[in-house]
Amino acid sequence: MQALLNHLPSIGFLWPRMLWLLAIVPVVALLFVLYERRRRRRAVARQATLKATGLAVQGVSGWRRHTPPVLMLLALTAFLFAVARPQAMMKLPSRIQTVVLAMDTSGSMRAQDIKPDRMHAAREAAKQFLADQPVGVSVGLVSVAGTASVAQRPTRKKDDVIAALDRLQPQRGTALGNGLIMALATLLPRGEIDVDGFMRASADNAAKPKGGKPQAGPRMDGGGPGARNGGNGAANRESGRFPANGAETGAAGAGGPVAPGSDRSVAIVLLSDGDNNTGPEAVEAARVAADHGVRVYTVGIGTPEGVVISVEGWSARVRLEEQALKQVADMTGAEYFQAQDAEGLKRVYRMLSARLAFDKTELVEISALFAALGALLAACAALLSLWWYGRVL
Repeated sequence: MQALLNHLPSIGFLWPRMLWLLAIVPVVALLFVLYERRRRRRAVARQATLKATGLAVQGVSGWRRHTPPVLMLLALTAFLFAVARPQAMMKLPSRIQTVVLAMDTSGSMRAQDIKPDRMHAAREAAKQFLADQPVGVSVGLVSVAGTASVAQRPTRKKDDVIAALDRLQPQRGTALGNGLIMALATLLPRGEIDVDGFMRASADNAAKPKGGKPQAGPRMDGGGPGARNGGNGAANRESGRFPANGAETGAAGAGGPVAPGSDRSVAIVLLSDGDNNTGPEAVEAARVAADHGVRVYTVGIGTPEGVVISVEGWSARVRLEEQALKQVADMTGAEYFQAQDAEGLKRVYRMLSARLAFDKTELVEISALFAALGALLAACAALLSLWWYGRVL
């Protein structure tokens, strides 16, 4: 019961002073009680007269006599609530248009802590997620291993995405940063993401000695480092206004970084065990996604204790590394989910589908709802009274 109450929306009022009108309800109820007592006294006197003349009178059951007036009082209450213009925080349908699935296809996906193995469970859950998407949503697929590649451009043809999922095979290495920036470039295909610049800047920063300043990556607006904002580009990067990775173009480059998660028409879903062993860190790519307002939902697959896998004579224990996945989701205004078995993974994707379908929370006036409820109750009261007594109340 408490869980149900927690899910009910909180209600406020634009004209709260109008709630004083609710004082009319008990006044009307009192008037009805007084009228009912007077009517009952008259009925008793009439019945005594009729009995004296030898006539019998059939009485009316109490619940029938009281049902129409009670419904009318409830209708009056609903109408008065509508006058106060109630508002509620409501989950509204989103305007999601494109989703890119970034699937970890590294060797660790061979692990069998999720039966039959991580890759198979992830593939089947992704197909279920795909089936749950509305017809108008385009879905793309990016394979993330030692290098990242676009397995399927965003399309509304679900069969093409399913075929691309079936082609995925485990490979060496895990470059989550590369995978995210590739997914972002796939999601924003108008040259807004400088993938090569991101890679070069990340490599240069990794090669610099500890304590050295990160380089400002190459620009796509035709200027060199610092050409924009009166030559203060490097200073802007050092102050945190732009990411030091050369990918600050498009939405972030035209007018500065936007609010994380502000672009509700697109989203990335990253499924991985969180281990990154080559290329830039995932949080670097997440910073770019956040500056473009793109949400990156992350799904951790595997168990914290992990399992030992053997590939080509090498053995290693592969665990679920959640920290980076949580950071990516937090930085981009999205959510992190964890799945430790195949059914849990399917549940996560169902939850994700619901999040993407109804991800917009907005304060909505619901006066019309209360007015409609009042009209329905009043109509029921009038019809019941007409049916039982041949009159409207």
